Amino acid sequence: MMSEMERRHRRPNVLIFMTDQQQEAVTRETHPCRTPHLDRFAREGVRFTHTYTTMAHCCPSRASFFTGLYPSQHGIHNNVCTATAIQKGLNPGVETFGEKLKDAGYSMHFSGKWHISAEENPCDRGWEELKVTAGKDVFMGAKIDSWRQTVPQVKHPSERKPGELLRPGWDEYVLYGTTDQSYEEMGDYRVVTKAKERLAELKHAEQPWCMYVGVLGPHDPFLIPEKYAAMYDPDEVELPPNYGDSLESKPRVYQRMRRVWSQLSEREVRESIAHYWGYCTMVDDLFGDVLEALKQTGQADDTLVLFLSDHGESGGAHGLFLKGISPYEETYRIPCIARWPQGIVNPGRSVDALVSIMDWAPTFMDVAEAGELNAGGAGASLLPWLRDEPVAPGAWRDAVFNQCNGVEVYFTQRMVRTDRYKFVYNPVDLDELYDLQEDPYELNNVADDPVMLPVKTMLYQRMWQEAARSGDRIFNQYPSIAAADIGPALAIGRVPE
Repeated sequence: MMSEMERRHRRPNVLIFMTDQQQEAVTRETHPCRTPHLDRFAREGVRFTHTYTTMAHCCPSRASFFTGLYPSQHGIHNNVCTATAIQKGLNPGVETFGEKLKDAGYSMHFSGKWHISAEENPCDRGWEELKVTAGKDVFMGAKIDSWRQTVPQVKHPSERKPGELLRPGWDEYVLYGTTDQSYEEMGDYRVVTKAKERLAELKHAEQPWCMYVGVLGPHDPFLIPEKYAAMYDPDEVELPPNYGDSLESKPRVYQRMRRVWSQLSEREVRESIAHYWGYCTMVDDLFGDVLEALKQTGQADDTLVLFLSDHGESGGAHGLFLKGISPYEETYRIPCIARWPQGIVNPGRSVDALVSIMDWAPTFMDVAEAGELNAGGAGASLLPWLRDEPVAPGAWRDAVFNQCNGVEVYFTQRMVRTDRYKFVYNPVDLDELYDLQEDPYELNNVADDPVMLPVKTMLYQRMWQEAARSGDRIFNQYPSIAAADIGPALAIGRVPE
């Protein structure tokens, strides 16, 4: 058995609880969605209020989390489990923190959603697999042969069920509803149970350990047990402040996306939000189960616990649902809270600095004393923020950058988000610029306002500079492609003639 002195000075255990498609807003203590376990957890730790993913899609964002790299660096540009995947696995030579922590003496334990590679599973990256969902062999995108088999089965109902989308020629899709499964029968409960069983086995472990718990909730469709489906009254749910956005000044693709959802009545939108909140509360209960197991096994004080999501959910904002190519706060801003009794100074704080999902990989390397991960990565260790150390002006980033290369149907997009502004470069449509100080709900696109030209120019330049630094692939200057108002030569060193 370790002495108390040895416990205090050993490297911490690391426990990661990653949700899927969770909006940052629903995790705030003032939000009507009830997350009591997370609220208490935040009071005992540090909440990073402005954390952003690199792409609002599962595989690219998760790859960025595990590598500390942009999609242009790790090679995962869209979901790997579809026929339209740009790439199926990580670039050669790219490492994840999994194998690095294992090499540094950590025992590694993985339960839940992988969804990073169609060529490797967690065991190929240093983890012992407890239960894996969305592994390398999963396939989620239909090919033409499967459609030929599906066509005779496609129904064409004339009346919709609540939450159903009528889409001629497509399979049935229902956004929300109630499942016959109980809480204990849900797949995520089994993922958490495997993690709890392993925590009990690790109670007297001599070496530090790292555990990843990845649940599928609250990813759509929002199908949940009756207990959670009835938890929130739709009549008391307020529509998002930007639900009525006309989208007139924005790319037409958003309008087309909204047309899909416009068949939902306002009542259905409220019901869908109520179900989403219920799902988030269920996920909070799952998280609470893990925290209780950690406490009961006497390991809570020695463990850095991280709660975050891979990306957000539109949730009716701008009349949209789900995620993908809409660059709004609801989909790109993610919950991110950490607790570490032996390492966090002044718990109960909030950090408002701009944080990226890429920052956690180098943070784990720091706390595990595991060396460097992927030289040249954009992620930066959050250890100074955890320790509440002074950060000199200019020593931390003043912008986050995001790379979208489309989802199952390609659509290139780049985003720059500073403390005040958000700029979105859409090569095949209108650019977007939002003054988040004056327009926090991103209703007014001022990209074509002459008064905003200096801001737009500056953000274009920042975008090109980061693109060059990260090895991005958006520099083709062929006239039918190079439609950007401000080109890269004005930002990365070439002097125009």
